[in-house]
Amino acid sequence: MASLLGRLGGWCARHGRVVLAVWMILAGALTAGTLVFGRPVSNNVSIPGTDAQRAHDLMRDGFGPGYDPGGTFQIILYSKDGPLITAERKRAVERAMVEIREVPHVVQVDTPYRVGGISRSLMIGVITVRLSGQDPAKLAETSARLSAAAEPVRQIGLEAVAADNGTPADKEIKTGSSEIIGVLCALLVLLLAFGTLVAALVPVFTAIISLGVGLGVIGLLGHLVDVPKQASVMASMIGLGVGIDYALFLLSRYRKLLAEGVPVQESVRRTAAGAGGAVLFAGGTVVIALSALMLGGFPLLRTLGWVTGISVVCAVLTSLTLVPALLGILGHRINALRIPFVGPRRRAARPAAHSAASGWAGLGTWVARRPWRVLAVAVAVLGALAAPALGLKLGPTDDGYADRGQDARRAYELMQTGFGPGSNGPLIVVGELDAKVAAGDPPAPVVERVQDRLADVPGVAHVTPAKVNTSGRSVLLQVVPEYAPSDPRAGDVVRAVRALEVPGVRLHVGGEVAGMADASDRIAERTPAVIGVVVLLSALLLLLAFRAPIVAIKAALMNLVSLGAAFGALAIVFSYGLGSGLVGLDPPVSAQGSYLTTLFFSVPIDSYVPLMLFAVLFGLSMDYEVFLLTSVRQAYLRSGDNRRAVAEGLGATGRVITSAALIMVVVFVAFIAYPDPLVKVFGVGLAVAIAVDATIIRGLLVPATMVLLGRLNWWCPAWLDRILPDLSIAGHADDDEEEEPVPPGQVKSLVTTGQS
Repeated sequence: MASLLGRLGGWCARHGRVVLAVWMILAGALTAGTLVFGRPVSNNVSIPGTDAQRAHDLMRDGFGPGYDPGGTFQIILYSKDGPLITAERKRAVERAMVEIREVPHVVQVDTPYRVGGISRSLMIGVITVRLSGQDPAKLAETSARLSAAAEPVRQIGLEAVAADNGTPADKEIKTGSSEIIGVLCALLVLLLAFGTLVAALVPVFTAIISLGVGLGVIGLLGHLVDVPKQASVMASMIGLGVGIDYALFLLSRYRKLLAEGVPVQESVRRTAAGAGGAVLFAGGTVVIALSALMLGGFPLLRTLGWVTGISVVCAVLTSLTLVPALLGILGHRINALRIPFVGPRRRAARPAAHSAASGWAGLGTWVARRPWRVLAVAVAVLGALAAPALGLKLGPTDDGYADRGQDARRAYELMQTGFGPGSNGPLIVVGELDAKVAAGDPPAPVVERVQDRLADVPGVAHVTPAKVNTSGRSVLLQVVPEYAPSDPRAGDVVRAVRALEVPGVRLHVGGEVAGMADASDRIAERTPAVIGVVVLLSALLLLLAFRAPIVAIKAALMNLVSLGAAFGALAIVFSYGLGSGLVGLDPPVSAQGSYLTTLFFSVPIDSYVPLMLFAVLFGLSMDYEVFLLTSVRQAYLRSGDNRRAVAEGLGATGRVITSAALIMVVVFVAFIAYPDPLVKVFGVGLAVAIAVDATIIRGLLVPATMVLLGRLNWWCPAWLDRILPDLSIAGHADDDEEEEPVPPGQVKSLVTTGQS
């Protein structure tokens, strides 16, 4: 594999302008395609086989136009100067309703002057609009047209706010400013790491091209498959981070070879063969982890997994082809435009034996001398970081946590004030009537009994009048709980309604709260399988890369440790609320009060987020493991000394891994500035996990365990060595080192016996 990647890198370096032109044309064409044909997204969050999905399917059947998920739209009216029932205000509302009826796909407009349509104070009302045949991908456009049609009420001083009736998966997430901030911060880190403007711009340029191609492919795929709106933010966060990191690893290796006097073309070939192989395997672990989300039983997670994987694949491809092309074009000019007093000074190449003089190699030597103490301290620190994860609170995040300047947040607060917190997350109850009951004319006694039983359920504030479908086989009711959608007690109401037994009818519960409860149950059921598959496949990939089963298993387990620290940070910030305001979240109405409550308040985390974070973080953490192990393995094959190999490996990769991790952290932190709570959760979790992984785990825990394992690190049973394909990315010592390598026969002995 190394020779194949070396030949590919060499060819790209010799034909650099052609490769550069192809990538730029591809990125430009795909971006233009999304501008011309659009980027369709789907709000389909169905979960086949669940009770909520059964309720939604029944609701589409025979209840008339607009009675299906996504077919209802609300405009909240508010009069701060008096009741809505004055003659002037009623005329303005009626004019607005006339204009709303003219909007395409509107089939029914319910006046606020109806039972349940106006608050007790008479100052808040709801215009309910039912749609049929609208394009789900144009939900935002339809919402804007309906909101504009309510202009007559605004002209007389009333407030008219469009409510967000979608689920969290419906929300369109735009992160352009966060991406720009992330790129600028990454560029600053690269300038400090390399000290030259040209070298710093290469990873940034490569990542931008990779991201343009990836987002273009994802956008156009929306015409063929359902692509959720979260896809763009996940692809941007992960694609930008790994795109810069992979190019950074290659560029660092290339500049080192140039400093040692290796010719340009040969430097590119060696870079592609060595660091390129590590990039390929590192990207493979990320893709494997994301692909395992297909086992989660949640279509939204499944699609997010493989769609985000596209951005990682693009990052790997640009790293293996575009980076060598740019290196071939620039040659020694990679060190042009040096920034004064910034970055490492140019030094003459020194043998690997003297690398202990560096800070990271010194740390490796220090760890190697006291592995048990380092291991104990690292485990204690990581345990303290992970302990808060036991208090992680999962639940739906409603619009009460949205940015205070958004219409969705304002509509949520008006509905809560006028109709109670449960009005923002009503339950849709659909009852299947038995054949004998449905044959009655009419089946009124059973319908009334269902309505009465629902009203008696603890936690139910209101039940709307029942509606029987055209066939008489189903009955539809809306149940308003006493609790907000994010309140765990709302889920208890769902379970209580489902537990009702009414003779002659089978009840099914849908709606946002019920759907998220079913998603949580499904994910909890499938989580062990997803974790098992990710860990096993990642360990298998590392086994193919290093032909060392102990190292592969240990690396997979180490990544689980960094995940514990990430979930602990999420629990501290969001579940315990120690700093939720500091990351830019506004407290909900119920938590508003003193200055402290604006900084510290609990925020639920959507149930699918931990599993998504697990897959992403496991793959990203494996990146640094691959690069560190590659260097340690090569040092071991040169000297056969395990302790020395650990110190040299850490010294050779410590600086570049730290720079790469810092870039990843600043990119993820930049996304925390985005107002959407979902983006903030991902930003905090990813940033903390990468910071912990690149410092405590890679700097202390991994070296300590490798020293303690000694000869077992690289042990491989003879039978396993025979059946493994030859895909090793570190099965040989670098041929550019000045130190004499161990003779071939001795290397074979060391590898097979694990002698240190």
